[in-house]
Amino acid sequence: MAANQSGSGGGSANSQSTVPQVTSSRPRTAPDVATGRRGAPDFYIVGHEKCGTTALHLMLSQHPQIFMSEIKEPRFFARELRSRFVALGMRELPETLDEYFALFAGAAPDQCTGEASPTYLRSHFAAARIAELRPDARIIALLREPASFLRSFHLQAVNNHVESEKNFGKALALEPARRSGRRIPPLSQAPPALLYSDHIRYVEQLRRYEAVFPPEQILVLIYEDFRRDNATTVREVLRFLQVDDDLSIESTETQRLQAVRSLILLRTGLALSVMRRKAAAGGPLLKALNSITPTPTSNERFRTLWRNAIYAEQSPPDESLMLALRRRFRPEVEAVSEHLGRDLITLWGYDRLD
Repeated sequence: MAANQSGSGGGSANSQSTVPQVTSSRPRTAPDVATGRRGAPDFYIVGHEKCGTTALHLMLSQHPQIFMSEIKEPRFFARELRSRFVALGMRELPETLDEYFALFAGAAPDQCTGEASPTYLRSHFAAARIAELRPDARIIALLREPASFLRSFHLQAVNNHVESEKNFGKALALEPARRSGRRIPPLSQAPPALLYSDHIRYVEQLRRYEAVFPPEQILVLIYEDFRRDNATTVREVLRFLQVDDDLSIESTETQRLQAVRSLILLRTGLALSVMRRKAAAGGPLLKALNSITPTPTSNERFRTLWRNAIYAEQSPPDESLMLALRRRFRPEVEAVSEHLGRDLITLWGYDRLD
């Protein structure tokens, strides 16, 4: 299901889209026999979030002809959408091309290499940056019915400390204030993510890639297809990547999101985690204190009680809100249906709104 190339939507390189220079004189994409370095990967899973990117990453990792980066989301080409709180990061992300290339150093010479960073589809610059570095790369995008996508994304944002408003409808209503820089949660790692309506610009996002990659290098997947039939979708991806599609790959079910019951306890857990990481990286005294300090996860029973105090089962969606969102985003669904030559209006139930 390759996207048709159309329009000229915002894919030109500029000062913000320039890829950082390599710190060595090696060709960017040539394998390094001595170190195993492969350079830039062969393909990119560019998003969206909550559309199956994690499951696809895990399933492709099982294929012997494919090497996926150990860091699932390097976000190297979407610097503007990275966390503004580096100290809170659970892992270090690559900052230079050498560091980025090192993510793929473990690949065998005959393996196809790839990475998955869901922010790449939303980024205004990632497409041009990837094309500048690897013009022959293959691009995989995943789209989902807009209302269910945003509801799931909001749940994830609350879990990840990006969003402080637990009520989905109220969070949507805050978008105008946040667009002007107000009502940004203090711990929000990536404030642009709170502009929910900006995520539902599917045609514009696809056109950024179509402007710099030929149509045969772009594959657009639909989340609902993937969820209904993992195996068929993965075989389609394998054929697109030109690797063996006859191998059996085990389906992967990612963990279902829970609603946050207590933001205070959630933030307390984050603060404790950051403090312990800093202590573990500190001097002997801090390390000694860290080793004897109890944590919410040091005891199985307490861990269960702690999680139950923080999280709760998801409540059913507010159907009136979901209907309002579907009516709001129907023009975009109609546009992307025409763009891809596929009836997403019927698949996503937008033919039954009235």
